Amino acid sequence: MKIGVISDTHLPGHDERLQKIIDEHFAGADCILHAGDIIDLGVLEMFGRRDVNAVHGNMDLPATKRALPRSLVVEVRGFRIGLIHGYGIEGPLEEGLLKIFGSIDCVVYGHTHQADNHRREEVLFFNPGSPVDKLFTKRNTVGIIEVGENIEGRIVEVDY
Repeated sequence: MKIGVISDTHLPGHDERLQKIIDEHFAGADCILHAGDIIDLGVLEMFGRRDVNAVHGNMDLPATKRALPRSLVVEVRGFRIGLIHGYGIEGPLEEGLLKIFGSIDCVVYGHTHQADNHRREEVLFFNPGSPVDKLFTKRNTVGIIEVGENIEGRIVEVDY
């Protein structure tokens, strides 16, 4: 199973650059995880008919925050994936994320705009970075998570 992972789009609506990234890098994705800072819910329409699971971030409009949860757990082929933006975590980030989700196989988060894909013990910590930000990072990225016998992540650099 192929999962497209994105965060920190920071857009007020449809954007041709982001649409190109989605069409190119999420082709064949079975579902999408968006880790917040969407800004406007209309951005989610760019994913078309794909199943999209999304959480709100600290920069989202009030209507977006009301419509989306702060965190959620998605179960995929027996693996539990925690989805959260990642702002407001007390103490070290990874410990805070584990406190929120408890027993989990993967934590997908955003907020930092810095891509990350590593394991800590048995948990995959995955931040897709930002596909459009140029202020906090020079490397624009999205992510792909493959779920089979294991759960593995891959960071994909994007150009637009």
